[in-house]
Amino acid sequence: MEEMPPGFRFYPTEEELVSFYLHNKLEHNNNNNNNNSISRVIPLLDIYNLEPWQLPKHCGELCHGDPEQWFFFAPRHEREVRGGKPRRTTGTGYWKATGSPSYVHSSAGKVIGVKKSMVFYKGKAPTGTKTKWKMNEYRAIKQDGPTSTPKLQHELSLCRVYVVSGSRRAFDRRPTAVAEGDFIKD
Repeated sequence: MEEMPPGFRFYPTEEELVSFYLHNKLEHNNNNNNNNSISRVIPLLDIYNLEPWQLPKHCGELCHGDPEQWFFFAPRHEREVRGGKPRRTTGTGYWKATGSPSYVHSSAGKVIGVKKSMVFYKGKAPTGTKTKWKMNEYRAIKQDGPTSTPKLQHELSLCRVYVVSGSRRAFDRRPTAVAEGDFIKD
């Protein structure tokens, strides 16, 4: 593993996660060079076979040591292939979807994916205890042509796993003063 310079962080936007990483993984499954470089950052892992606190040690080699977020490609389960609900249980708990799925847009305003947010609960449903572990699951949308109907790609999803710390999540940090139009004056 090569050493990264001090200050290196992997903080992709949702658009980058879907349009670059997830689309490339889905489209170039047979291209070993492409898969090897993407797998160094985001590995393929059945995250539902592990507890959330076990996931950080399985993250991509270029993201080891990141204390705030971890990324994984999650394969589709056989149960989903047959049209059933996805299995999101682990040995000690389950991932529960929160809210409604939302769309991921490109910088051009085109819908390129769907994001589903989940929280990990310890125990059995529906009486589990909510934890601070969260996950955003991204699925890509494929459109073959400008007039074709967009289709959700189910082969793989890309998951961002993180722990809520009470402060703003690192991947949501933005200069709020500039975003609101207030500039710092000397």
